[in-house]
Amino acid sequence: MAPRALAAAKVEGDPQTYEDQNVHAVYDEIAAHFSSTRYKPWPIIANFLSSLTTGSVGLDSGTGNGKYLPLPLDRPGDVWTIGMDRSRNLLEIAKNAGSEKVMREVVWGNVLDNPWRSGIFDYAISIATIHHLATHERRRLAVKRLIQATSPSQGRLLIYVWAIEQDELSKRKVISEEEQPSANGKDVVVPWVLSKEMQSSSSPSTQKDDQPRVYNRYYHMFAKGELAGLVLEAAQELGLQVGAKPNEIGVGNLQGLEIVQDGWERSNYYVELRRWQI
Repeated sequence: MAPRALAAAKVEGDPQTYEDQNVHAVYDEIAAHFSSTRYKPWPIIANFLSSLTTGSVGLDSGTGNGKYLPLPLDRPGDVWTIGMDRSRNLLEIAKNAGSEKVMREVVWGNVLDNPWRSGIFDYAISIATIHHLATHERRRLAVKRLIQATSPSQGRLLIYVWAIEQDELSKRKVISEEEQPSANGKDVVVPWVLSKEMQSSSSPSTQKDDQPRVYNRYYHMFAKGELAGLVLEAAQELGLQVGAKPNEIGVGNLQGLEIVQDGWERSNYYVELRRWQI
């Protein structure tokens, strides 16, 4: 099947209202079906969580169905991740992610809020979430909140977003052959077709609904370098030096942020970050 060309999205009015209608309301409607398709951890994220030191406490900002909350599977109980999401229906699923017998710690909240004590977490991840924010400023603020929430001396972060550049297995085509990739990414509408099983279970028994129900979600597809650019802007606002931790003796009273990885994987851009202070 040829990749489906995605329609451009037009963000109008208040961005929070736009996201409420075109992101949050949609995920509450499709939560069960969406969760059934999201069960296999992506390798780089699983490796990141496995590399954390025993006793680490972290945040999964935009946890969805909580598929990363039980990780690492080979070290159960060594690492504790708190999941936060805007969708109450997805959080209900995330509560028992990985096992019906184990309760996960989840919190209802917005990735733009600042409910945490500064530097409280040893690590934070945000997977396929920031691309749902409707303006550059809101996306930058989400990155800033993640940095603020992690330890200034050793905090580690991993962020994933969808990319304009889709791989050969993708069902989506973001730009046509005639279009030139933009340095600012592209706002698009990504349809979700509710399965017949989920559609029938969510509809009254007296209702005949033979047509597939389609829900359109807003996405900002990131261009190359755009995610790293958000990191640089957020670090500057926080007064952080960007780069590796200096080795010079006598340098003191500095806080910084190192970009450990900046890459593309399977239609996603990602950055891995590490905080430091001296």
